Amino acid sequence: MRHFLLAGAAIAALATPAFAQDAQPAADTAAQGFEADSVRATGEIIVTARRRQETAQEVPLAISVVGANQIESTGNFNILKLQQLAPTLQVYSSNPRNTSVNIRGLGVPFGLTSDGFEQGVGIYVDDVYNSRVAAAVFDFLDVNQVEVLRGPQGTLYGKNTTAGAINITTNQPTFDFEGRAEVTAGNLNFKQAKVAVSGPLSDKVAARIAAGVTSRRGTLYNVNSQQYVNEQDNLGVRGTLLFKPSDDLSITLSGDYSKQDPEGYTTVFVRVGRTQRPLNRQYDALVAAANANGRNYAVPSRNPYDRLSDTDANLNAGNKIGGTSLKVNWDVGLGKFTSITAWRFWDWKPENDRDFTGLSIVSKSQNPSQQDQYSQEFRYNYEGDRIDFVVGLFGFKQRIDTQGTEQQGIDASRWSLSGTQAGNPAILNGLTATNTQYLKSTSAALFGQAAWKVTDQLTIQPGVRLNYDKKSGFYQRVVTNGAGAVINCTPAPAAGTDLAAQCGVYQPQLTRPSASKWNFSYDVNVNYKFARGILGYATYAKSFKTLGINQNGLPLTAANVPDLSASTVKPESVHHFELGLKTQFWDRRATFNISAFRTSIKNFQATVNGGQFGTVRGYLANADKVRSQGIETDFRINPSDRFLAYVSGAYTDAKYKKFTNAPCPPELSGGTLQAASATPDYSQPGVPGALSPRQCDISGQRLPGVSRWSASFGAEANLPVTLLDNEGQAYFGGDGNYRSHWNSNASPSAYTEIRGYVLTNFRAGFRTERFDVFGWVRNAFDKKYIDLLQVAPGNVGLIAGNPGDQRTWGATVKAKF
Repeated sequence: MRHFLLAGAAIAALATPAFAQDAQPAADTAAQGFEADSVRATGEIIVTARRRQETAQEVPLAISVVGANQIESTGNFNILKLQQLAPTLQVYSSNPRNTSVNIRGLGVPFGLTSDGFEQGVGIYVDDVYNSRVAAAVFDFLDVNQVEVLRGPQGTLYGKNTTAGAINITTNQPTFDFEGRAEVTAGNLNFKQAKVAVSGPLSDKVAARIAAGVTSRRGTLYNVNSQQYVNEQDNLGVRGTLLFKPSDDLSITLSGDYSKQDPEGYTTVFVRVGRTQRPLNRQYDALVAAANANGRNYAVPSRNPYDRLSDTDANLNAGNKIGGTSLKVNWDVGLGKFTSITAWRFWDWKPENDRDFTGLSIVSKSQNPSQQDQYSQEFRYNYEGDRIDFVVGLFGFKQRIDTQGTEQQGIDASRWSLSGTQAGNPAILNGLTATNTQYLKSTSAALFGQAAWKVTDQLTIQPGVRLNYDKKSGFYQRVVTNGAGAVINCTPAPAAGTDLAAQCGVYQPQLTRPSASKWNFSYDVNVNYKFARGILGYATYAKSFKTLGINQNGLPLTAANVPDLSASTVKPESVHHFELGLKTQFWDRRATFNISAFRTSIKNFQATVNGGQFGTVRGYLANADKVRSQGIETDFRINPSDRFLAYVSGAYTDAKYKKFTNAPCPPELSGGTLQAASATPDYSQPGVPGALSPRQCDISGQRLPGVSRWSASFGAEANLPVTLLDNEGQAYFGGDGNYRSHWNSNASPSAYTEIRGYVLTNFRAGFRTERFDVFGWVRNAFDKKYIDLLQVAPGNVGLIAGNPGDQRTWGATVKAKF
């Protein structure tokens, strides 16, 4: 099957782009004015959220729909930027692999990258599941629309959608020739070009091909390499062949390939916060001690908005992702049969600077990974007068291989050791951990959902899914000292020796975690049409996120051996309630939707971290209970072809209801540990030399990464104009988003609180049926804000971060032919 799919991808790449897509062209949620007249006249948005075509207002769930023209006009060309248009979507990324996609504060354990757990927000491109969240950082290519489905979607989308799903559909081949091209240029040397061509190869075969490139100078300047870093350097191609031998049968073969090769990624100095480490072993004192030996080190700036970095390790973020799919749609008269066969790959080649400084503490950090995944889905859809249903089978197989190297540098002893050992760089210099690991994952599911139209107004919609998962992994860490000799840390070496110091940084390990689990999930939705254009619904869902295994090493027992009891992590158990009301009025010129939700999760898969460079770098554990609840609203008005406006808002209260063994924030870390039998004492945060709790009770505290208040808004007005004998529209538009403050650490810390902000964008231009020319400015008021804060390892109090994009501006030309 793999060779068959590869051959198909090669053929498709020579002929076309886009995975198979059944949906008709859709009007943008907030930009219908850009769409075809026939679609704009109906005011309807066609979605496939329930695996069949229907209007967004008919779907009894909370859904945000963003069309292609809104994506292009607002510059939101990947999921990282899409969150500006969907208030409850949160995306955080320090590099492609370290990317978290959350909805309503739920989805991915914050601050941990591990192959051994599932994400809680599923990303689907033309019905194909992308298991690696790294797919989220690639540019949208020839996209028709993006649906953000909020709340558990486990019945139809699977185990990986406890928080929601992102359903991306691309443009399909056409039997009428069409082409589109787009070119954009802006400051920071921003350049972007896209092209798509579609048309018939015969009366039964159509093809489509698309390509896009994006480049931009980095937003940070590295004073050591004298280069701009955190660049954009993206390339993507997509090809599709559509074979339609009859009106009842269509076969679509698709292939895509995307590549990123930027100079990046790194951070800047943001602040220093006091920890419980002895004062002479915190950041400022350590820098002073290093300089006392003839160094002259100083961070290039303590103002993060100077955008200066002094990273001294190599940086690389080579990222490739792609695959092929074969989709068959067959109308058998009494229903529609669909088969989707897919293979995808991911190749990640990183180099990082994990100490976040210009000192050589960690001189090398790289964990390249390669992934293959195969999936097969069969679905049967039936639509009747009183009963609609979909049933299906899903199979998935995945393997991920990772080869890691992390090495200590000349300044590591000063940073990590104490006493006389701190002054001996030879103890840690060259200490190297070489990691070899793999993960094998297999899933199978049987699912179904029905809709019983009790009356013309009342519909009851139950759904079920039976899922089986098996995961097996391998992790081996071999540690060598600066002379290249392999070290052994079992039994535990005598305290105070050089070997004990080395084992305190990198601990050799060998583990083979393995587990399997059956899970049953279900939901029921009751919806009622109160009147034309008014739909109310209530949903209960019992869902799960499958078991996890710890792939990055395990914590140690008192005997200094891996704690095998931490090898596996229990599945999350999700209970979700939601009420919603969808309304359209004023002859469909206005839409107002509102939803209220409450999601409770038992055995929440959370991050636990020992705070050191390597010994207990990070692993998963189960928090007892997490809860997210809130209210979301969407309002859209389009009184005429000359004006449209929208505003969406969300209030989200997401917190740990019970998490008694959480990692402590930096202000309660770094000191000598309190006695194991002692009641944890949290009364001396940030007091150097104070005793540190072994773990912290953060019950009642807010989940990281989620703002309590968020909103997006926009408007556009146009006038008919004739310019150079071309009849068209002159238009002016604006859009923006707001986020209240939020915390950027797995255990909320006073040092990682990120202030709220408002970003505002404007555009103005002239368009006709054949072309569109406009200028744009994003972050028009040059708001200074932080995308992400990170706690540097070692409990030295250093906080590094990623400042958000400054004001950018440019111009775009789009043409149809």
